[in-house]
Amino acid sequence: MIIDFTHIIEQLPELVRSIGVTLAIWLVGTVGAVVLGFFVALGLRFGPRLVRWVLYFYVELIRGTPFLVQLFLLYYGGPFIGISLDPLPAGLLGVTVYGAAYFSEIFRAGFDAIPRGHVEAAQCLGLTRLQIIFRIEVPEMTMLVLPPAVNMTVILLKETAVLSIITVPELTFLMQAIGSQQYAFVEAMAVLACFYWAMVSFTGRIGKALEQRLSKFTFAHT
Repeated sequence: MIIDFTHIIEQLPELVRSIGVTLAIWLVGTVGAVVLGFFVALGLRFGPRLVRWVLYFYVELIRGTPFLVQLFLLYYGGPFIGISLDPLPAGLLGVTVYGAAYFSEIFRAGFDAIPRGHVEAAQCLGLTRLQIIFRIEVPEMTMLVLPPAVNMTVILLKETAVLSIITVPELTFLMQAIGSQQYAFVEAMAVLACFYWAMVSFTGRIGKALEQRLSKFTFAHT
C-alpha cells in the first residue's frame, strides 16, 4: 500500500471550506450552548418548582441519550412534529442543545461551590438578589468552572464529526467522501485526525492561558 495525499491536495478548496464549516458550527454552537446553559443553570437554581422540573427533565434527557440519537430524532423525526430543518441548521441546533445541558451542570456545580459566607456578606451590605448573582456569584463561578468548561468545549469540537451522519458539509463528511471515492481512507482519516488533534491542543493552550490570567483572582473560603 502506498500513502498518497494527492487526492486530498486536489480538493484543497473544498477542504478549506469544510474546515470553515466545522469551525463555524463549533464556535457558534459553543457560544449558544454556554449562553443557554447559563440560563438553564439559573432556572434550576432560582426558578419556580415547575420550571425546575422542566429544566431538570431536559438536562437528564440530553445527558442520558447519545448525541447521535438526538441528531437523528431532530433531523429525521423533526418533520413529524412540524420541525423541518436543513442539515446545517439542524447540526448547529443539535450542538447547542446538547452542549447546553452539560454546561448547565458545570455552572450549577460552580454556583454550589461558592462559599456561603460571600453571599451572606453581600446580603449584609444590602445588595439585591440580582446584584449578588451578577456581581458576586457569576464572577466567582466563572473562575471555578473554567477548567471543566474548556474540557466541554473540546468535547463539542470533537462531536462536530458526528454531524456528517446528517450530511452536514463539514470536514468529516468531506474526508469520508474522499476516502470512499478515491479509496484513500488512510490519508483522509490521517488528515482528519491531525486537524482535530491540532484544534484540541490549541484550545487546551488557550484554556491554560486563561487560567493563568485569572489565577491572581482568588477567593478565600469561609
